[in-house]
Amino acid sequence: MVNKETFLKKFYCFKFCLNLSLTRYARHAGHLSAPVFKFVCLLIVLSHFALQSFAQTSPSSNFPQKPIKFIVPITPGGSNDVVARVIAQKLSDLWAQAVVVENRPGAGMNLGAEMVAKSPADGYTWLLGANNIFVTNPHVGKVPFDVFKDFAPVAQVATVPFVLVTHPSVAVKNVAGLVEYAKKNPGVLNYGSSGNGSPQQLATEMLNYAAGIQTQHVPYKGAVPAITDLLGGRIQIFIGAVNSLLPYIKDGKLKLLAGAGSKRFAAFPDLPAIAETVPGVAVDVWLGVFMPFGVPKDILNKVYTDMSKVLLQTDVKTNLSNQGIEVSIANPETLAITIREDYARWGKVIQEANIKGD
Repeated sequence: MVNKETFLKKFYCFKFCLNLSLTRYARHAGHLSAPVFKFVCLLIVLSHFALQSFAQTSPSSNFPQKPIKFIVPITPGGSNDVVARVIAQKLSDLWAQAVVVENRPGAGMNLGAEMVAKSPADGYTWLLGANNIFVTNPHVGKVPFDVFKDFAPVAQVATVPFVLVTHPSVAVKNVAGLVEYAKKNPGVLNYGSSGNGSPQQLATEMLNYAAGIQTQHVPYKGAVPAITDLLGGRIQIFIGAVNSLLPYIKDGKLKLLAGAGSKRFAAFPDLPAIAETVPGVAVDVWLGVFMPFGVPKDILNKVYTDMSKVLLQTDVKTNLSNQGIEVSIANPETLAITIREDYARWGKVIQEANIKGD
């Protein structure tokens, strides 16, 4: 990619020297033939217009010129994947250029994130990442990238409400009842997660710590097998994404106790938050779009602007809301601040709970 600033400096220098030389010649125009004099004047005019034309162009003026790879670091069907495919389809239609979703699961989402971090900074490789990649993974194990130096935030695009559910065999109706039961029966209740260091584990350990209770962690290789065992009663508690749990809640196979966010969810206004009973327990799971560090700012701004437009379309918001996903947009600067704040907060929780990754 052309370094615009370097080009402009060199071009201004060239133009200055050319104008100076030609001006000197012009003073002695009598010594020049008419064709030569016209030629040197033409050079001055053309250099001016060439500079103006280049100065008005930017990398984003004709972006994108080729298909974009949109990396999703989980298997198809999860919240990240759902959101990425909605965005990809809408932007493909808007730009008349393909935005292709590629699933690259593995290593707690680190595999797909690493691929994006090490891609060329040309704006053609994106990551749809959940917050745990940036704010919890670095605290529970070594990651093959620097979350603050290797990525360029583009936009926060959605939040995924987490909820607290239990197996129907647990004779409680609300969070207060669960806390009371757990205190009377320490270590009896088991909770599941999608692995050590996962958002599900972090959320439940935060509840354990704040409420002063003991529940036993059973890690799984993904949320799906954990939910399967929850339905079978082999584990009794789960804090996870509402879109994965809602069908079983509606069928009465799971008992919904509370939301796990810092406030009540817009889609479930009557559902209390855990924090209303146990202050300090809040798990706000957000999804964001990222590119490799070094992508020109005007490309980042173009993608942010166009992505915001499509996400605010009524059909998009309704589609995602029906799947338990809330559109929540934040610009690159706000997302960068969120990452730093969440990084510090979760680092403290992980250290106090002595949570380790796989």
